[in-house]
Amino acid sequence: MQRASRLKRELSLLATEPPPGITCWQNGQLDDLRAQILGGVDTPYEKGIFNLEIIVPERYPFEPPKIRFLTPIYHPNIDSAGRICLDVLKLPPKGAWRPSLNISTLLTSIQLLMAEPNPDDPLMADIVQYKYNKQLFLLNAREWTEKYAGQ
Repeated sequence: MQRASRLKRELSLLATEPPPGITCWQNGQLDDLRAQILGGVDTPYEKGIFNLEIIVPERYPFEPPKIRFLTPIYHPNIDSAGRICLDVLKLPPKGAWRPSLNISTLLTSIQLLMAEPNPDDPLMADIVQYKYNKQLFLLNAREWTEKYAGQ
């Protein structure tokens, strides 16, 4: 009951006051959501539209939602299955999830991660170019954005 009322409140807020560049909606079931994040200006993801899947667990908000990219993205902290390496998506002690966080906060954190990758905690070890050859990284990320996330 608590989960359903909280999710309805969060979705209502996301619909009326969405964070800039982010939309989120129900995909049939209450616990199955979809989101879109627009690639940020002055990032290699600019002009890209990235689709995400959000699965809300039974124990939400005491357990974080499972979020993954459906749109392929070239990023050191996001793997080929769309899984995201971000502390707020994991429970403590390894993660930083807290019940006071919400889906809007998580999506904003993912948007920030897209703009500022964390090369010291890579999920895709082969994308070390971000650290050692940033020009090549930017080129690859732009190519992927055009190929997979272009309108």
